[in-house]
Amino acid sequence: MEIKRDAYLEQLKIRKDNGMIKIITGIRRCGKSFLLFVLFKKYLLESGVDNDHIIEIALDGIENEELRDPKKCYQHIKDAMKDDQKYYLLLDEVQFMSRFEEVLNSLLRISNIDVYVTGSNSKFLSSDIVTEFRGRGDEIRIYPLSFAEFYAAFDGDYDDAWEEYMIYGGLPQVVQFSVERQKAEYLKNIFTNVYIKDVVERNKLRNVDEIDTLVDILASAIGAPTNPTKISNTFKSERGINYSNKTISNHIDYLVEAFLISKADRYDIKGRKYVGANLKYYFTDVGLRNARLNFRQQEPTHIMENIVYNELLIRGYNVDVGIVEAYAKNDEGKTTRKQFEVDFVVNQGSQRYYIQVAYDMTSEEKQKQEFNSFRNIPDSFKKIVVVNGTKKPWRNEEGFVIMGMKYFLLNADSLEF
Repeated sequence: MEIKRDAYLEQLKIRKDNGMIKIITGIRRCGKSFLLFVLFKKYLLESGVDNDHIIEIALDGIENEELRDPKKCYQHIKDAMKDDQKYYLLLDEVQFMSRFEEVLNSLLRISNIDVYVTGSNSKFLSSDIVTEFRGRGDEIRIYPLSFAEFYAAFDGDYDDAWEEYMIYGGLPQVVQFSVERQKAEYLKNIFTNVYIKDVVERNKLRNVDEIDTLVDILASAIGAPTNPTKISNTFKSERGINYSNKTISNHIDYLVEAFLISKADRYDIKGRKYVGANLKYYFTDVGLRNARLNFRQQEPTHIMENIVYNELLIRGYNVDVGIVEAYAKNDEGKTTRKQFEVDFVVNQGSQRYYIQVAYDMTSEEKQKQEFNSFRNIPDSFKKIVVVNGTKKPWRNEEGFVIMGMKYFLLNADSLEF
């Protein structure tokens, strides 16, 4: 089964020899190493670069443990450069090296080397890109397989692919397994022994149970507004544990930094401002989310919302969750101020889209619920409802676009309908 990452490969191609350090970030096991050491290396060789002018170092391998020392790594790279021709350094999991930014800054001063590194922790990468490389660091964010990438490698029809993707997600290794039990065991194993272990060790956490429980709570609440106070109350009521708001907030940050989850801020559309309380959190891979809950909580509406959110990030959009306040009549006929939810406020440059995600919209009540939020938005940006299934896109009499999940996921320009 061949997995293609053409969009990411193209991003590397256009950045080749641009004088900047290319820093490929993303959750561990999402395919960063495959992209760099297989796909990009193949491209370099086909472009005429000699194999001995490609320097490969995987810092997470025990065989390269010595090279985690910055001085030894730098000297190893210098020793591999035998002439004045162009060299290409492919350096994997750079966060394993202490003071890695010093090594990379030193390499920037060498004119005949083009540097590509990968890393799995944003705290050690994104902030350093800004502060240390002074505009000479170029970050490329990699995600697990989008549904389009997954479907292209899947041996089966759309319905089977969609069902599998909703359960097991898009980590590249999972796609290679043919037996469902293998997929489930792999996901559960790496969650505990790779992701949680990394977070605990990197942040020197003493209480593993706290971070474990926090992950379980977040996994159960994808797509639901929450905040540290709510989570703290859940700990007290369900677990009998006192877990401070500050500790919860810090631990959530650690999970975000490890690319395990993403945070969606709440945006007041009419007030044109961000609202601090009650953010939403989504998992970078829904298979990991499901594995964390032992595949018990199969909630198609929330999983579908999580997949749409991830797809929008993959396409390069900035994504918030929206609220819009308006006056509406309650069940007693009284006019009251009401807050309507908009699943996603999607921005890219001057473009904006409002998106609702609905697993089923056959009832009039459900249609009213989804459309009422749109009706109270006082601007003319495109408003889209993504529904489960294979429905082709159409525009209703109010100008709202309704499209099936298949069309949305398999057409990169689906928002332009």
